[in-house]
Amino acid sequence: MKKLLITLWVASLAMPTLAQNKATVNAEGATVTINRHIYGHFAEHLGRCIYGGFYVGDNNKTIPNKNGVRLDVVDALKKMKIPNLRWPGGCFADTYHWKDGIGPKAKRPKIVNTWWGGVTEDNSFGTHDFLNMCELLGTEPYLAGNVGSGTVQDLSEWVQYVNFPSNSPMSNLRQQNGRQKPWNVKFWGVGNEAWGCGGNMKPDYYANIYRQYSTFMNSQVGTEKIFRIASGASSDDFNWTETLMKNIPGSMVEGVALHHYSVFGWGENAKGSATEFTETDYAHTMNEALKMDEFVQKHSDIMDKYDPKKKVALVVDEWGAWYNVEPGTNPGFLFQQNTMRDAVLAGATLNIFHKHAERVRMANLAQAINVLQAVILTDGPKMLLTPTYHVLEMYNVHQDATMLPVDVKADDYKVGEYKLPAVSVSASRDKAGKTHISLVNIDAGKPQTITVNLKGISAKSVSGRILTSAKVQDYNTFAQPNKVKPASFSGAKLTGDELTVTLPPVSVVVLEM
Repeated sequence: MKKLLITLWVASLAMPTLAQNKATVNAEGATVTINRHIYGHFAEHLGRCIYGGFYVGDNNKTIPNKNGVRLDVVDALKKMKIPNLRWPGGCFADTYHWKDGIGPKAKRPKIVNTWWGGVTEDNSFGTHDFLNMCELLGTEPYLAGNVGSGTVQDLSEWVQYVNFPSNSPMSNLRQQNGRQKPWNVKFWGVGNEAWGCGGNMKPDYYANIYRQYSTFMNSQVGTEKIFRIASGASSDDFNWTETLMKNIPGSMVEGVALHHYSVFGWGENAKGSATEFTETDYAHTMNEALKMDEFVQKHSDIMDKYDPKKKVALVVDEWGAWYNVEPGTNPGFLFQQNTMRDAVLAGATLNIFHKHAERVRMANLAQAINVLQAVILTDGPKMLLTPTYHVLEMYNVHQDATMLPVDVKADDYKVGEYKLPAVSVSASRDKAGKTHISLVNIDAGKPQTITVNLKGISAKSVSGRILTSAKVQDYNTFAQPNKVKPASFSGAKLTGDELTVTLPPVSVVVLEM
C-alpha cells in the first residue's frame, strides 16, 4: 500500500498543474474613457527617424511621396490609427530653434545635432513640413518647445505662428511662407527632460521656469485652451512630480509628463542585444516594463493630493524598450530590431495605461520609425512593420472606448530571481456596444489558460486575433517582413457569462464579443 501511494505521488508531480489564472471584467457602472491619445507616437530628429523614415525629400523620384513624406509610412500609420505625434524631440527639442526650419529650404541655416551622432541637420524638415504631414496622417501634432536653450519669446511666437488666425507679426510671417489658415495645434510640451538634457535643472527651478513660459502661452485653439505639458519625472523620481504639483497652479498646466524606459543599464553597451538574449534577459526587461504600473500609481497618488478632481493629465510621453544599437550602425542613431519580446512589452504596458485611464490620458511610444521601439523600419525604398506595430494596430479598438475594470489573479512566471504575473489583461466597451478584451501571456515557456468572469456583459459570440511566434527572439526582416504577423484566434470558449482562453507562450490576443 505504501509503495502504491508513493507511486501515485510521483505520478502526480508529472501531471500539469491546473491553471489558476482568473479574471473578472466588470461592465457595471463603468464610466472612465480610454483616451485615444495614450496611443500617441514620437518623431525626434534622431538617426533615421525623420530623414529616410518619415521624410525622403521633396525631389525624391524613386520612393512614392507627397511633399517628401513617404506614402507607405502614411498608409501604415493611418491603419494603426495614430492619434498624435510628438516632434521635434526629445533632447533635440531643447536645441531646436523653430525659425531655422521655415521659409525657403535653400536659405535655412544648418546646425549640428550634438545630441544624436554629431550629424549636420539641414532643417529641410521644419514646422510647415511636420504640421502638413500631421494633416496628411489625420493625427494631432504635439510640439515640444525649446526651454533649455530658447527664450520665452521664441516659444510664445511659435504658438502665435501656428495658431493665430488674424493679423499679427507671426501669423503674417506664416502666410508669407505659404500657409494662410492656422494649424490650431493643441498639444505643447514646455521643455523636455528638464532634469537632464533639457537643462539639468532642479525641480524648484524648473517649476518657476515653467510658470514663466506658460504665462505667455495663453493662446486659444478655437474655443479651447492649448494643452500645456510640463516636463515631468523620470521613472521613480516622485519628488519631481511633488514639486511641480505643489508649485504650479492647476490653471497653468494641463498635463505633467513621465518618462520610463525598460532598460538593463545606462552605461555604454550595457543595454543588451535587441535580438540575442536569454530568457533571463527577457524576464529582466519585462520586470522593468511592469514597473510602469507602480510608477504610474505613485505619481498619480501625488497628483491626487493637489488635484483630486484629476483635471491635470499624467502624460507618459516617452516609454518603451531600449537596447544596444544593431552592430555596425551609428551608436548615436539608436537603431534596434524589434522582437516578440517588444510585442509582449507593448501589450502589457498598454494594459497598464488602460487600468489607469482616469489619470493617464496621453502617452507616446519612443519612437515611430528606425529608433528604439519603432513600429516601422525602413531601408531605402523598403519598409516593414514590426511586432510592436501589430500590437498597437490590434489594440486600437480600445481608443475612446469605456474602460471596464479588470480584477486579475495570475499565476507566477518564474525565471531566476524574477517572479512576474504570467498574464496581463485589460478590457473596454466601444460605442457600438462591443466588448474587447486584451490578454498577454508573458510566460516564454508554456501556455497559460485563464478563466474570465463577465460581469454585466451579455455576449453571444467571441472572435479574436493573435500575435505570436515560435520564439520570443523572433522578428521581421526585409527578407522576411511577415515572419511575425497577426492571425485569427480560436482559443477562446464562451459559456454563459464565463470565458475560457488558452494563450500560447509569449502571445498577445485581442478578443471581440
